[in-house]
Amino acid sequence: MLCITNVNLSDLDLNLLRVFDAVLRERSVTAAAARLALTQPAVSNALARLRALLDDPLFVRTPEGMEPTPFGRGLAEPVRQALALLEAALAHGPGFDPRSSTRAFRFYMSDLGQIEFLPPLVERARREAPGVQLEAVALDIEDIPDALATGALDIAVGFLPALHAPVRRKALFRDPYVCLMRKDHPRIQAKLTRKLFVEASHALVSYRGGHHVIEEALERAGLARRIVVRVPHFTVVPMMLQRTDLILTLPRRVALVYERLGPFKSLPLPVPIAPADVGVHWHERFDADAGNRWLRQQVLELFGS
Repeated sequence: MLCITNVNLSDLDLNLLRVFDAVLRERSVTAAAARLALTQPAVSNALARLRALLDDPLFVRTPEGMEPTPFGRGLAEPVRQALALLEAALAHGPGFDPRSSTRAFRFYMSDLGQIEFLPPLVERARREAPGVQLEAVALDIEDIPDALATGALDIAVGFLPALHAPVRRKALFRDPYVCLMRKDHPRIQAKLTRKLFVEASHALVSYRGGHHVIEEALERAGLARRIVVRVPHFTVVPMMLQRTDLILTLPRRVALVYERLGPFKSLPLPVPIAPADVGVHWHERFDADAGNRWLRQQVLELFGS
């Protein structure tokens, strides 16, 4: 646990912590200044004050940007949670006016979820609440409950069966799984049989918290996929499928997004797999918060079945 024993909290300006968090997120003093609507010298001066106060460089310059020191890495999450709690306390008043609010909302969506949910949500927010800020946060599944409890996350959207009370949930839809492939696949025409599924070359997007129900259903059916490509993100998937005979198992609604963007087709799986129960999740502490309720309502209106 991080422990700072020689710092007088009366000397610690909250704005210094905001600067630290911005530099940590942006990996750049210039970008942090733009994020905070400050000048670059102001951010540099604030960072220098914090370095002197904490007696640590906090960041070092690398070709990839400003990298935190070991002390800076240890400070990162406590500062982020503290700022999120304070921001939540100040923003969670009796009312929320989307037309005038400048509140920052943070949410979890998987890489797969962002493909489907993020574009319509950003479009809606820009129209209904042009001053709010939206940030998709990358987290391990096991860290989501604590992030929701502290206010570091406002909501989490997706197939998240491991989340339980005091996290609350509202169902959005049930999404069946399909196989996606290029439209002119040489072997698979209008139907995907068990034989073709087993003989096909598969791509797999492997990430923590992935849809394990697929592997479990295939194991129960005594089937195994011949996986020839593994990637950590869905971004590259359309290019791979378009140029090869690979097939990919994924939720139908995301497959439809790909089909609208390129020459792809999706077919039902030859094995019954329980659909993904997708929902919006939030902590009960923020159930009555007007801003959190507004954000949840946007998600429900956009994606609820």
